[in-house]
Amino acid sequence: MLLARSLFFALGMWVTVVIFAILCLFTFPFPFSVRYGFLSQWARFNLWWLKVTCGIRYQIEGRENIPERNAIVMSKHQSTWETLALQVIFPPQVWVMKRELLKVPFFGWGLALLEPIAIDRKARGKARQQLIEQGTERLKNGRWVVIFPEGTRIAPGQKGRYALGGASLAQSSGYPVVPMAHNAGEFWSRRKFIKQPGTIQVRIGPMIESEGKTIEEINNEVESWIEGQMAEITFKG
Repeated sequence: MLLARSLFFALGMWVTVVIFAILCLFTFPFPFSVRYGFLSQWARFNLWWLKVTCGIRYQIEGRENIPERNAIVMSKHQSTWETLALQVIFPPQVWVMKRELLKVPFFGWGLALLEPIAIDRKARGKARQQLIEQGTERLKNGRWVVIFPEGTRIAPGQKGRYALGGASLAQSSGYPVVPMAHNAGEFWSRRKFIKQPGTIQVRIGPMIESEGKTIEEINNEVESWIEGQMAEITFKG
């Protein structure tokens, strides 16, 4: 039954990504707000479809910590799920991502219209400078910036190295950081097709100010808060 439900979800997800990718081309002449508003409906649909087919829901704590001003979201990365959910939880945003994703047929078309910060992760020094320059520009234009500080999906119960890119952007731009923890990987695991029903726990932390702090101090605060929350919401069985 879990296999069949996961198959139904996958079919719906990939059929709709083709439809939205084709239709999104017609939004090209419009401003970012229109393009983002249209394309984010794909994320909303698939979160609903995930609940219908696989029985995966989510519960959020800390919505009151989302500030009225735009900020940098630094989130745990365990699953594909948060790439959908972040678009629903936070205001219009751009993402820091590896440049290769823009080359994916259909999916990459939509990403390109959302003005991402697409970096070459092999060129580390250049990539960080690109992140700071483009990230600051996006923030000044009123966008939120989403960063996964561990860089790649990390299995539940494990921790990756928190890179300094997000903290560098915060320190250089003066914008605050909003940390987010979740345990989506326990239900939608990386590299696994079958999804497990249940309720994902999402926690949004208090805003971390960047003014007057070093890059390392900002990064340590983010890591400490996220990993502290992960210790509480990770399944211990």
